[in-house]
Amino acid sequence: MSSLSVVTGGAGSPPVGEFEIACVDVESGEQRFVLADACSVLFEDCLPVRGFPAYKGQRNHVGRWWTATTGGLVGYESWLERDRLMLLDFDPDVVGIAAQPFWLFWTTPEGKRRSHAPDYFARCSDGAALVMDCRPVDRIKPRDAEAFTATGVACEVLGWRYEVAGAVDPVVSANLRWLAGYRHPRHDLPEITAGLLVVFEVPGGLMAGAESVGDPIAVLPVLFHLLWHHRLHADVSIPLSPDTEVVSQGRVF
Repeated sequence: MSSLSVVTGGAGSPPVGEFEIACVDVESGEQRFVLADACSVLFEDCLPVRGFPAYKGQRNHVGRWWTATTGGLVGYESWLERDRLMLLDFDPDVVGIAAQPFWLFWTTPEGKRRSHAPDYFARCSDGAALVMDCRPVDRIKPRDAEAFTATGVACEVLGWRYEVAGAVDPVVSANLRWLAGYRHPRHDLPEITAGLLVVFEVPGGLMAGAESVGDPIAVLPVLFHLLWHHRLHADVSIPLSPDTEVVSQGRVF
């Protein structure tokens, strides 16, 4: 695995304009440019601009999530970031995801240089962009709030959506963690898939539908895979159970 180049926050030449951005392109390495040029950059393909430190006694959980969206690993630095990354991976409108996608540089009204690396960048199927920071409201300190406000302003200039995301609903999180265990393509078995899509043309119970297709031990992993990929649909805001209503088309939960 190749090592990652990292852009040091706040370092480098003075900014040109109100905001500057730095990223790490896979082919070209470190790039730095004015905000207006960011619209042409595929941040979803960039490397993280800083590392994910891990050390003995660390209180936050650091790891990497294999995304079905990209077929690659994306880093996270807390359970909250993991859950938000999982939600992005589950979103059928998201086609690209990158962690720590860029440094944003700006100067405060007091003349101090600041920098911030958002947690995630997501590209949507229509070309739109989402920039996300993950932080519970009660853990946002004044310095963080300043960084989030500046990032929101920069995103607004670019026409990007910006979100400071808190905790995920625990039921949704639990359901998606379960379904995510079956997100890999190895669980897409064409014969079983075809049977499930036909059975659930009429809404029905999860287990009853699986049993009508074959041995649940073989069928359920495929069913969960199809739910993750939105080829089957169920309401993930309530706990999944054998009686969960599943449908293959037309139903919006």
